[in-house]
Amino acid sequence: MLANYDLGFCQVNIYDDYVIAIMNEGITVIPEYNDIFLKIVERHFLNKAFVYISHRIHSYSVDPTIYFETARIKNLIGFAVVSSDPKQKMLTQVEKNFFGKDFKHFETLDQAILWKDEIIGKKMD
Repeated sequence: MLANYDLGFCQVNIYDDYVIAIMNEGITVIPEYNDIFLKIVERHFLNKAFVYISHRIHSYSVDPTIYFETARIKNLIGFAVVSSDPKQKMLTQVEKNFFGKDFKHFETLDQAILWKDEIIGKKMD
């Protein structure tokens, strides 16, 4: 891990070519959080492809239209949702319609990281 941030609404762990975010219990993800995330991206991933992994351990709300804004981050090439909750798998199907880039659900963090390696590898080809 290169860095860790406690943003008050979530924990963000920064790695070489991906981010793992764990949102706090009961929050609602709002557009202002994208502004905070963008500053972290500019600091750690300037002109470098990366993947966002949402490790959904806690229950919280997401307005899926936030993904329109998130998808504008040019070097963000994929978004993974990690959760063993069947409801999260269904929500992922809805949320991905708002993102416009690779967006997948995984049961485990290891599966998401393997997928990240695959799409980062394709980007490098």
